[in-house]
Amino acid sequence: MLANNNGHTKVSMTDTAELSLVKNLPEEKTTEKGLGSFNFILAEELLQTILSSNWLESAVFSQLILKNQQKDEIKQKLQTGISLLLLDAENLKLDINSELFLASICEYPLQVKIAFANWRNPSIGKQDIELYNRGYQLIHVPEGKNSADAKMIAFGACILRSYPTVKEILVCSSDGILIHLCNELQNQGLIVYWVRRQGQTLHI
Repeated sequence: MLANNNGHTKVSMTDTAELSLVKNLPEEKTTEKGLGSFNFILAEELLQTILSSNWLESAVFSQLILKNQQKDEIKQKLQTGISLLLLDAENLKLDINSELFLASICEYPLQVKIAFANWRNPSIGKQDIELYNRGYQLIHVPEGKNSADAKMIAFGACILRSYPTVKEILVCSSDGILIHLCNELQNQGLIVYWVRRQGQTLHI
């Protein structure tokens, strides 16, 4: 700024150019600047609310933390391992409550369920429909004694090839021959639960 002999203020050429640029700014630029200030103030107020002692001690905040912890635990388990169920549907019937009970004893989430049977056998009834609706993969075997058991053993013995993240296996059959599969899976380092039924009781 410069002053002349009459005491009037003069604006330098540089300042004049800057003033001219400000006047010529589009309205949207001015609006953006205003919105930016508003957003900053809003973010500051929101941050103050979140960090306040009342919010940190509220039930809503505690529930939010708990839900996030549960999601993290499930995600971690999914990344580190799964449980798998093999069912001889000709020998053992599992209703939904029994299945949920078996899932609850596993350390890892039960992600894969596979049932073996000759699904054309009339004694099976509509088990195939029920099991399929509950998320089972259905493997058909030809008619014959111990056919489902043999397929379960052959399939289960190399289960890690198809499901490399499996850590626990539920072998569901009351046939004694399945002890061979249980031993083989244990030798491969897996946790094995042999599930059998005696009367109305499940033995694990």
